[in-house]
Amino acid sequence: MNTLIQQALAANTDLRVAEANLLEASARFRESRSQYVPSTTANAGASYGRDQRVWSGPDRAPTQWSYSGGMDIAYEVDLFGRVRRDVQAAHADRDAVEAARDAARLAVVAETTRAYVDACGLGQSLHIAEQAVAIADKQLQLTQQRQTAGAATQLDVARAAADLAATTSTLSPLSADRQSRLLELAALLAETPANIPAAARDCAQIPTLLSSIPVGDGAALLRRRPDVRAAEYRLKADTARIGVAIASLYPQITLGASASYFRNDTLPSNEHWSFSIGPLLSWHFPNQLAARAQIRQAEARSAATLAEFDGTVLTALKEVEQALTHYQATLQQQATLADAQRYASTAYTLARQRHAAGAATFIEVLDAQRTLIEAQRSSVAAARQLGTQGVAVFRALGGGWETEDSAQRTALR
Repeated sequence: MNTLIQQALAANTDLRVAEANLLEASARFRESRSQYVPSTTANAGASYGRDQRVWSGPDRAPTQWSYSGGMDIAYEVDLFGRVRRDVQAAHADRDAVEAARDAARLAVVAETTRAYVDACGLGQSLHIAEQAVAIADKQLQLTQQRQTAGAATQLDVARAAADLAATTSTLSPLSADRQSRLLELAALLAETPANIPAAARDCAQIPTLLSSIPVGDGAALLRRRPDVRAAEYRLKADTARIGVAIASLYPQITLGASASYFRNDTLPSNEHWSFSIGPLLSWHFPNQLAARAQIRQAEARSAATLAEFDGTVLTALKEVEQALTHYQATLQQQATLADAQRYASTAYTLARQRHAAGAATFIEVLDAQRTLIEAQRSSVAAARQLGTQGVAVFRALGGGWETEDSAQRTALR
């Protein structure tokens, strides 16, 4: 199971998209952070030709090489926090994308585990169904023999044949469902349908939960949920953008410096150096209607993001309670079905003993065995449901519960 999960985390296409999105967001953050240092622009050029306008002699101006170069430096003085708040917004955006990546990892782990559990459970159900078909076929043969001996009627044979056909009809849907889960697992592993993992294809025993499920307090839950973290970071980003918008009400001050050089070959004395340095003030004043409208837009976006954050928290708490409720109910159902299977096994053992002593017919033994098979089928269905509910709890809790990075592992074996 762990091998399949590690393979999914390494190759899943959705995760590759999420990783690429994180790289893009990290690059945008670095771009925003570059505003803390001066921006520089360098230029250089060379040209060949003649310029009659600068030639004072009677002849044509000679051809010549001319060279030029320069550099400009600009630095925004962040007196009113525009740059600082812009960097904070970019940082929060990057963290939100990282949380979305973690949510994608959690989804891949959960879906891979669920597909594997379903494939194993359906394989076990298919094996039990094949046993039920064998029992129904044996019972039909015995009924036909009893009819030949005059101890059964044609109606008994028809009923046994109908029972065999009905039991056999369950094989194809189970096989198709199992193949569907295997194909789903292959897609999660970024494999083609022809490369279904042998471990899943040959699995016929449902994995069981090895550890208990301590939920912890609400704060710990909210820290684990990547969707809650993503919503929190989006709220931080939109709140920081309010500061960016407010800064547009105030002057933007930039310190600049530039230097340039020019010379040509024909007139060596025609060489020029120049430089300049000074501040530049830019201010949207007195008309600040657009700036104030942008502030109101940023505040509205932040209010909407806050509502989304509150909704995400409530959804997280609801999903945990729902998952735990279903998990506990399935645990109780499994315990009851285990009792039923135990009683059915005892009845089958007693029927065999009575048949060996000549006190019961073989058909009674087959009936007891059929009851046991049905109990096993119900137990397997409950175990499969329990595995699915365990995955739902794992996902609702925001990952595993053993370490902070437990979303990379599963609690199922």
